[in-house]
Amino acid sequence: MECLCAKTAPAGVKTAAVCLGQLWIFNDLAPDEREFMAGAARRRQFAVGETIFARGEPADDLFLLKCGRVKLSRVLEDGRGLTLDIRQAGDFIGETMLAATGIYPVDAVCLEPVMTCGFTRRQLEEIVLAHPNIALQLIRNLSARLATMTEKVGNMAGGTIGRRLHRLLAAMAAEHGRPRPDGRLLLPFVLTHEELSFLAGVHRVSITRALGELKEAGLVVQEGRYLLVAPNED
Repeated sequence: MECLCAKTAPAGVKTAAVCLGQLWIFNDLAPDEREFMAGAARRRQFAVGETIFARGEPADDLFLLKCGRVKLSRVLEDGRGLTLDIRQAGDFIGETMLAATGIYPVDAVCLEPVMTCGFTRRQLEEIVLAHPNIALQLIRNLSARLATMTEKVGNMAGGTIGRRLHRLLAAMAAEHGRPRPDGRLLLPFVLTHEELSFLAGVHRVSITRALGELKEAGLVVQEGRYLLVAPNED
């Protein structure tokens, strides 16, 4: 099936090869169901500097970045802006929307012209109510995803969540951290579990467990309200 985003993208802009229908949440849907979901998806375009969502707004969107880069940031207590991550074409944003209601813990601002392809919470709810077969498969996929994450989070040798969280913290520490004699870097700002959950794309409970494992392994040390992070050696 031809990607519909390529037809609607701005002239001369190359879109990501990955399509919404290839994401894990839509695994094992029948071809006609994938085609239906692709056609039902909402495609939006944003200009440079435009905000996709702001911290404190309801986190009700799930989408794939089809082109462009997006900066995820927050404002510190002293008024300084802090870049937490840069997302690019092919990245999936909003996985946690499927598991629980909440608010965005960060701002998302476009660094380049951006196109997104995805669904609002209300759209997905209407689809699953009208299409029981799709609803059943989405539930199976969510259950399989949760089981996989639960199994891996406790295994630091192969646990994808622990590694993802450490890479995230190490990247922020490399850019913003203050070196300590033991080689660790002090993150000079407080990160909530909600913010880490959103940035890592996993549920808050998984973040809590993964952070505990990182501390146990000595990769992260709590110092008051702040974290000391060991450099990423991958």
